[in-house]
Amino acid sequence: MSPNQGPQLPLPEPRPPADDEAWFTYRADGDEIVWSDGLTALLGRPPTGAGLSRQILARHVHADDHAKALGAVTQAWTAREAVRTTIRLLRPDGGWFDVDCRLEPISEPDGTVHGIRGQLRDVSVRERARREVARLSRRGETVRASVVERDPATGLLTRGRFADELDRAQRRGGGALVVIRIEPDHADGVRADGNADLLQRAARLLESIARPDDLLGRAGPNEIAVLLAGASWVMARRQSDLFVEALRTQSFVLPDAWLRARVWGGLVRFRPDGEAGSHDLLIDADHAWRLAREGDRPLTLVADPVAARDRQGSYRDRVAGALGTDRFTLFAQPILELQTNRVLRHELLLRVLDEAGTPQSPTQVLDAAERLDAIYDIDLWVVERALELAAARGDLSLQINLSGRSVGDPRLTAEVETLIERYGVNPEQLTFEITETALIGNLSEARHFADRIRDLGCQLALDDFGSGYGSFRYLRLFPIDLVKIDGEYVVNLVHNEEDQVLVRALVQVCQAYGIHTVAEFVQDEPTLRMLRELGVDYVQGYLIGRPAPAEELRPASRLRRSKRP
Repeated sequence: MSPNQGPQLPLPEPRPPADDEAWFTYRADGDEIVWSDGLTALLGRPPTGAGLSRQILARHVHADDHAKALGAVTQAWTAREAVRTTIRLLRPDGGWFDVDCRLEPISEPDGTVHGIRGQLRDVSVRERARREVARLSRRGETVRASVVERDPATGLLTRGRFADELDRAQRRGGGALVVIRIEPDHADGVRADGNADLLQRAARLLESIARPDDLLGRAGPNEIAVLLAGASWVMARRQSDLFVEALRTQSFVLPDAWLRARVWGGLVRFRPDGEAGSHDLLIDADHAWRLAREGDRPLTLVADPVAARDRQGSYRDRVAGALGTDRFTLFAQPILELQTNRVLRHELLLRVLDEAGTPQSPTQVLDAAERLDAIYDIDLWVVERALELAAARGDLSLQINLSGRSVGDPRLTAEVETLIERYGVNPEQLTFEITETALIGNLSEARHFADRIRDLGCQLALDDFGSGYGSFRYLRLFPIDLVKIDGEYVVNLVHNEEDQVLVRALVQVCQAYGIHTVAEFVQDEPTLRMLRELGVDYVQGYLIGRPAPAEELRPASRLRRSKRP
């Protein structure tokens, strides 16, 4: 014994807990459990039953913690050591609470374990706080840090988010809006995506000369909008002149060329609480730069927003002109059925041809057309071209997007019925896609449209499912055949557990309702494999195929067929 050590005293036996403490003992001989009054008070009920066995205790442990509790008991028994764990116990009313539990083996003198002693302490307050911290952490990881949406090509605000800021500026006071059109001065030798490169460099230039309070956004494929909140009319004119002149005199260096830009601007003044909303102002500014281009001048000024009737008439004329001069065209994107691994459907996508004949997204045009009640003619044009294509290919199933206004227009169903008869198309070839937004404002009209379309033999699809507040509700209100899962939940599916949970739930609900599912934005094989595992029926995205001109789907001998019978 070391001289620095005192005499070795035997360690005391563990003190049996008092009755007012929460404890229990379990002995294998007789399979008997004894617990204290303190544990009875903690559980809110006394032990009952002819024999207090381990089965009774198991009934008090939360189902999700059974494996955890059993693992702790097994470890204490086999390792012959004290084990600590935190589990949830059930109350008589079905509620539960948290306890720290210390488990110790009860041993014979020879070391043989023949029982377990447990001491419990209520730690609900601590665990509730811990779970709240964990919840907030998860929400911080899963919720967007900002609602501000940026255009990926330019880094500017998207048109929708810019419109929100324009509305906010209008409520706060007056100001002005300038929309600037930017085109290459010569396109020879410039790549197909050269316009995007040019717009990105133009955005950086405008940011460098804008005032600190000016806000930039992407207004269209080749347009940048600048919000001059609080600016006087004189200041707005000077600033807009500066923007246009700087862009016109700048030499832009692109990856494969350098060039100057052709630039025109449209400046519109707005006043506090004016009748024209943000989208109306964007339409007026868009019309103004077109007038500048037609008049061969840098900038057109609009001192006051256009009257609503004039704006609507002007835009309807533009839509009619675009339809009459074939400025609209259709692209088709393949949709793969996972059961057969065959492309059995195509979604038709509208595109707008710019001055160079390059197809552009129709978002800007459709947004304005829907607001000005000029969308019906566009949707009817799409429907008729779709039926022409279906008539040329009897084995082709096509999905056709419709706007909210057209869904609520009673003329559409009559036209669809007439066109089906005129072209001799099998209605089963056609699926009409509507969005949740279309349903919200036109519930009764949309239901009437859905019933009539189904009566004709066509199918109905709900697009962007999961993006709105009432998606599940509409599955019971409308005879939906197909649900398109919002691509936001698909693009990062493999690496995002929350998205996996959501997609699995959406698929299970749709299966229960007898509805097929389509996953959009599928871009890689791992995502495709996971969607198979989750039970999705169809997929579309760049992995399956990019949008291509719909005319390519026609049989070769009929590619030059007249558009009208």
